[in-house]
Amino acid sequence: MPPLTDRLKRPLEDLRISVTDRCNFRCVYCMPKEIFGTAFQFLPRQDLLTFEEITRLGHIFADLGVQKIRLTGGEPLVRKGVETLVAELARIPGIKEVAMTTNGSLLTQERAKELRNAGLKRVTVSLDSLNDSTFQIINDVDFPVLRVLEAIDHAHAAGLSPIKINMVVKRGVNDQDIVPMAEHFRHTGHILRYIEYMDVGTANGWRLDDVVPAFEIVAAVSAHWPLDPVAPERAGDVAARFRYRDGAGEIGIISSVSQPFCTNCSRARLSPEGRLYLCLFGQSGYDLRALLRGGKTDTAVRGVIERIWTGRQVRYSEERRQDTVGLPKVEMFRIGG
Repeated sequence: MPPLTDRLKRPLEDLRISVTDRCNFRCVYCMPKEIFGTAFQFLPRQDLLTFEEITRLGHIFADLGVQKIRLTGGEPLVRKGVETLVAELARIPGIKEVAMTTNGSLLTQERAKELRNAGLKRVTVSLDSLNDSTFQIINDVDFPVLRVLEAIDHAHAAGLSPIKINMVVKRGVNDQDIVPMAEHFRHTGHILRYIEYMDVGTANGWRLDDVVPAFEIVAAVSAHWPLDPVAPERAGDVAARFRYRDGAGEIGIISSVSQPFCTNCSRARLSPEGRLYLCLFGQSGYDLRALLRGGKTDTAVRGVIERIWTGRQVRYSEERRQDTVGLPKVEMFRIGG
């Protein structure tokens, strides 16, 4: 059957599942502590989709053309038994890859092996600086860089490769670490990806002046080690790829602000409580949990998702204006990055 496409002819190929809204970090660009402090109320357990409900939706989305599932959070490893969910999702016919984005804080050697044995293919690890002072200012829980680097080593040893390292770049905070990060991860086989600071949610105080645009990042790295652009592996890839001319590997740039890629976006996002979002910058989602718990059949749920996706026409980053930046949007920890 032909692929399911939206109004802009974008196929549904990727599903990001946020398994929890809880996180043990308080990164300033996602969950600033002054807003999401100790008194903040996360979703009660009964509101979260069960692993069985997530797996059921995984089968339905696979039938609609999804080939890749990425587990996110919050911090996905905070949710107990997530390895069981990985195993269930990896067995779904049509799913070619189950991956995970993590801050690395709970990715021990044993857990990395368990995840790999369960069927996880790859991990992406968030690391915004190699400087402890800078990194701890960003994560705001005094978590050290060394522990994240150890987690990356554990993932590599377990075969969760190639590993991608995500660095959100904010001017005046960690832009001085663009080149040191590149230097550290050259020749490792890992792929460092720089992410422009985005206006996700409404709590991070985003300003355009804080964004270090993609061209500036590429120029900074290329001044030390010349880069050549590389064609994307597939149309829906969000990162622009650049290969070191000396053969030391590659980097990626995710330029949602300066060079939006809405035209090729093939991602749907599922929040911990079962709301379907069609954009990282979505203002509201569609309640799939109510359908599951209301006794709807898989066929009925599939029909609802089909109608939602075929009506999709969002392209927030391409239409970003001063009057849209301040609109209420779902926070990133509820639908993953």
